[in-house]
Amino acid sequence: MEFIKPGTYFDFMKYRGPVVTVLGLLSALSLISLVYPGPNYGIDFAGGTEVQLAFNGATSPAEVREALVKGGYARPDVISVEGSPNEYIIRVQEVSSLPEHQVDKIREAVDTVLGEGVVQEMKVSPGGDKITIRVSGLVEEQQLEEALLAGGAHVRSINAITGGSDQRYEANLVGVADELTAQLREQFGDRAPKEALRVEWVGPKAGAQLRDAAIQSLLYAIAFIMLYVAFRFDLRFAPGGVVAMFHDALITLGIYVLLRKEVNLTTVAALLTIMGYSINDTIVVFDRIRENMVRVRDKSLRELINISTSQMLSRTIITSLTTLLSVSAFFFLGTGVIRDLAFALGIGIVVGTLSSIFIAAPITEFMDRRFFSRSRG
Repeated sequence: MEFIKPGTYFDFMKYRGPVVTVLGLLSALSLISLVYPGPNYGIDFAGGTEVQLAFNGATSPAEVREALVKGGYARPDVISVEGSPNEYIIRVQEVSSLPEHQVDKIREAVDTVLGEGVVQEMKVSPGGDKITIRVSGLVEEQQLEEALLAGGAHVRSINAITGGSDQRYEANLVGVADELTAQLREQFGDRAPKEALRVEWVGPKAGAQLRDAAIQSLLYAIAFIMLYVAFRFDLRFAPGGVVAMFHDALITLGIYVLLRKEVNLTTVAALLTIMGYSINDTIVVFDRIRENMVRVRDKSLRELINISTSQMLSRTIITSLTTLLSVSAFFFLGTGVIRDLAFALGIGIVVGTLSSIFIAAPITEFMDRRFFSRSRG
């Protein structure tokens, strides 16, 4: 199946200036958007608590958001779950970790109530929703609960852990999700949810580590792909492929930021996929250019790029349209994470197709003209 008849010639290089200008402006706007207004990081990167709740009566996102603000939560996100009326995903910046000064206060209270030397070890979980205490000798659970309450901990239950020479206890504390649900019960009454359907949390340090790891993964991908293209072809091709790939990821991320979509690990997966798709499409064009450099020796590289791109145009259109149709099905029929992933991939396919023709190839022609023209002569 061919959209373009064999032998058709398009002078793509003639229009590279206007197209590169537009794509350059989009890239610059994307870079500015990363500073202002800045990415809307999800709890994967920013840390926080995510709770999914189903209300028993008619509610609106604005109503739930207003109730959370009254409860003391700063900038809560309330997202409606499609297909489930009165069901929401609530994200707050707070995590259920205990402040360091409160942990010290709890340790002092436990030592005071149980006696010096009784507590051998006390560990607080990263989320602050559990405290594990190892003691020497027997300690009553009620006595341990009184000690924790004296330190300001909101205890939900205490369980004894058997095994080992020392006695261990695990105290489950009331977390952010419990407090949030309790506040909603006070404000909504019978309409309030009875309990959370799902609770997830990420601490600020873990979020920062995930964010740094995501950035490193993108940089490693760019570096290794550049090396691959350099060895697969030669150095004149590598910069164009890498710039086009980086350009596609940057514009996709910029659109995400400008539309205030959440940037999380799913977004990073989408960007890596886009980079892979972009470099694959670029390599196909590069391969045809290299073949024509051997077959047609009386043409300049500019003309060879036009010939090669024209020859591959039918393949590019079919591949891009087929992939875009598949992604569109996920976007229109999917929900939540799948829809956001499909949205990013759709942008990447469109931008990646343009960059292979108007970014990668012109940069290769510039590299050849600037650094390799003598060697070719």
